[in-house]
Amino acid sequence: MSSTLTLQDLLAAAGRGDHAAFAQVYERTHAHLFGVALRILGRHQSAEDVLQEAFINIWKNAASYRSHFGGQEIQPMTWLIAIVRNKALDALRSRSRRNETELDEEQGDETAAGHASAPSALDLFTAATQALSIDGCMNALDGTHRQSLALAYYQGLSHSEVAAQMGAPLGSVKAWIRRGLDKLKDCLKAQGVAA
Repeated sequence: MSSTLTLQDLLAAAGRGDHAAFAQVYERTHAHLFGVALRILGRHQSAEDVLQEAFINIWKNAASYRSHFGGQEIQPMTWLIAIVRNKALDALRSRSRRNETELDEEQGDETAAGHASAPSALDLFTAATQALSIDGCMNALDGTHRQSLALAYYQGLSHSEVAAQMGAPLGSVKAWIRRGLDKLKDCLKAQGVAA
């Protein structure tokens, strides 16, 4: 398979059942897509599992990739990242539901055994105070700092993806994120919250 083919060409060929083209799609994208999954999930094994599911989905749906949709151009990498991100978020929600179920079962066991498992009022107050402090500090940031941090850390986008989303130069986005984190840290430190 020629290395001069674009990712779009390779996806089209994979959509027609070309295994070599699909292998090239994997070779060109798996490292970046793994990084996307890892940023969202925070666990190496979970990210590998999600990546495997995502590539199965990509193989099955490669023929459905369209470079334009509703008058908007959609880059192949954006389409691939969306698949991985959706799979990772599904895995995160599933993990959260499992943890809630396990927590409910543990609390039921502890309550049945006569142990109080609920957090203390001080624990709840401390957690609420920290959440309000973080929220207040985020709201105090300049709009560009706040938006770039939210895209990078809450949505798991890379710096280049944030730049594309905001329509700004990559260097500016990196500076906004760095300055935003510094300001956030200073604000939290001034409020006595460990940053």
